Amino acid sequence: MYQIKNLKHLDKGNFFLLAGPCVIENEEMPFEIAGQIKQIADELEIPFIFKASYRKANRSKLTSFKGIGDEQALSVLSEIRENLELPVVTDIHKPEEARIAAESADILQIPAFLCRQTELLMAAAETGRVVNIKKGQFLSPSAMQFAAQKVIDMGNSKVMLTERGTTFGYQDLIVDMRSFPVMKKTNLPVVLDITHSLQQPNQTSGVTGGQPEMIETIARAGIAAGADGIFIETHPEPSEAKSDGANMLNLKYLKSLLKRLVDIKQTINKFE
Repeated sequence: MYQIKNLKHLDKGNFFLLAGPCVIENEEMPFEIAGQIKQIADELEIPFIFKASYRKANRSKLTSFKGIGDEQALSVLSEIRENLELPVVTDIHKPEEARIAAESADILQIPAFLCRQTELLMAAAETGRVVNIKKGQFLSPSAMQFAAQKVIDMGNSKVMLTERGTTFGYQDLIVDMRSFPVMKKTNLPVVLDITHSLQQPNQTSGVTGGQPEMIETIARAGIAAGADGIFIETHPEPSEAKSDGANMLNLKYLKSLLKRLVDIKQTINKFE
């Protein structure tokens, strides 16, 4: 993992964690979530980056919640970054968003369905921030080397790749654990997006479904397969979340899950 301001515990041999709500829903709840995760991560000595989208651009319906406003949401991220002394990751969808989002975030995340957009990757690279590229549900793991190379060729070698499932039929995703050794051949950090890998997209209701009961199964397998980091969307009340609640982890279960994952990671470390 890269050296990022306020990213602690990098020398403890654990995976790193990108976690938080799907989107900034208001000005108060993100602080509550970030504070709780920070306390857990510090106790378990896990490097932690707070995650939240400042705007959701890929909604199923025009009426779906998209955010509280870009300026207001980015201000919330900036305050979390400064007041809680946490690094932040957020998504961007258009090239012109990169510079603006980089003022509030340490990592710019490229959504899976945009991972081949050359101008978006170039714009993210030019900010000098770490760029986390999610693997498209339609791409092979080996194809991600080309997305990463676009950023590297712009003079920014701080790239991460994230597995988030591959389309399996029309309304399901599957995680191929072979993705991790394949993408790690790039010598870049590789992340498992646990909660998005358990989405059930394009439901007839127009609302994405999910299988949160499988979070621990996917998480354990990913750590064992060699993921350097994990990505988890979490919320105090997933059923009330304004985006992706169907596949989120309830925040009250996060600590126990991470404890078990740390045990797996530390066991693996003994044999490497």
